[in-house]
Amino acid sequence: MEDLRKLADAQREPLCTALSLGVIPTIGPYLLPRVLPALEDRYPHLKLNIVEDQSAEVLEQLRRGALDAAVIALPYDCEGLLTFPFWQEDLLWIVHADDENAGVESATVDDLARTHLMLLKDGHCLTEHALAACNLETVATHSFSATSLSTLIQLVAGKIGSTLVPDIAVEQLVRGNRQLRAIPLAEPGPHRKLAIAIRPNYPGMADIEALAHLFGEKLKTAKKN
Repeated sequence: MEDLRKLADAQREPLCTALSLGVIPTIGPYLLPRVLPALEDRYPHLKLNIVEDQSAEVLEQLRRGALDAAVIALPYDCEGLLTFPFWQEDLLWIVHADDENAGVESATVDDLARTHLMLLKDGHCLTEHALAACNLETVATHSFSATSLSTLIQLVAGKIGSTLVPDIAVEQLVRGNRQLRAIPLAEPGPHRKLAIAIRPNYPGMADIEALAHLFGEKLKTAKKN
């Protein structure tokens, strides 16, 4: 009955009814403030329910129908689902301004190996993306079981070590903080892609296309600014 209702809703204007959207913690805090005002302005009848959790959990909820769509970072195992990429970005190395490597133009694996590299605890896909970005499997990391990028940034500010963050988060977490330096990686990118995932039989395709277009548009505008 729910699918039938959504099929009927799909015949209306995009994003004019309820939509449950999963989002992962390494995207949500940095994407949502940029897109929610535009969503409210362009689609005033949209009733958006947002659930934040790690990739495995939001995709599980998506597969069983508890969510309509999920915003995730690729590459990730999305077997049985459709994905619609709307943005791609690099990771940046965050070090303290007093770090001996703070003046390098781009960071190599050797540079990262000379500091204590701190990453999010297992289960966050960003950790896997970071390890893959520079073949970091051989680089020793500090394990603080951190669950947020904000915590890692505070540890860097306290001269505990360094970390990697996605470009989408740099404006909010790093810029304006004179204690920190954001350094591009020497390895070519993009290091991850942001995408909306849905079930293959999801009837609201127009809603997803409208979301993906708006998300990409707002991130492009923010990048220019």
